Amino acid sequence: MRWEGNRESENIEDRRGGEGGSPIFGGRTIGIGTIVVALVGGWVLGINPLTLLGMLSGGGGSPVAVQQPAHVGKPPADDTMARFVSTVLADTEDVWAQVFRQNGGSYQQPRLVLFRGATPTACGTGQSAMGPFYCPADQKVYIDLAFYQTLKNQLGAPGDFAQAYVIAHEVGHHVQHLLGINEKVDSMRGRVSRAEYNQLSVRLELQADCLAGVWAHHAQDARQILEQGDVEEAMNAAARIGDDALQRASGGAVVPDSFTHGTSAQRQRWFQTGLQRGELRACDTFSARQL
Repeated sequence: MRWEGNRESENIEDRRGGEGGSPIFGGRTIGIGTIVVALVGGWVLGINPLTLLGMLSGGGGSPVAVQQPAHVGKPPADDTMARFVSTVLADTEDVWAQVFRQNGGSYQQPRLVLFRGATPTACGTGQSAMGPFYCPADQKVYIDLAFYQTLKNQLGAPGDFAQAYVIAHEVGHHVQHLLGINEKVDSMRGRVSRAEYNQLSVRLELQADCLAGVWAHHAQDARQILEQGDVEEAMNAAARIGDDALQRASGGAVVPDSFTHGTSAQRQRWFQTGLQRGELRACDTFSARQL
């Protein structure tokens, strides 16, 4: 992916401090196997994955988050990975400002928070084990950059465009928030069965994948960011984090009713749809008969 020399975002909030490392629960570090078991168990059993992580690691509940002093603005020049994330965020800002303007709206930029281990958010305590996530209550994307090592080494999805896809997906959730889609889905919680709500969650996540593709489409048109193999990197990442792939990785059975993000094939298909068409209307997963 061509990103060196492109604009960096000022909407970076750096809460990192001290040494990096794995998330800590009850004084113990946890690995990717435990994380996958907790995530899948949460989906199947309806238990908060953070609670399961505490139980599996021998802790007595949610870990304690320590607020680090935040630096707001561009990351240090020698922090290549943070600068990469900042550049990708800036590119999403440019693309979505244009798309919203063309559709008669105004884009409100999210802030991206860099943290290590755990951090407080308006949606509760954020954990590295959750992977990158978006909190609509404070309109911030959160990421522990150590996730990219997990993505590469444990999940088998290397490459800088795979990393950019992850950011673009979370920014896609911000776009959904601005359009009121997140809130509509959340309002159905408790009003429909767990299986039905999971289906709504799948459609929400697949739409965010499609919106990531829309970003890539416009970024390529405007700045020719793609290099050979980049699309394949994103498609591989989408495949590796499909619900069916993660459940197989946990060593358990694949349970479609528990899916909350979509299968590998579905995630690939909707990212490709956004990439090819580059239109918001192409991402209407809620009206689609077949995902």
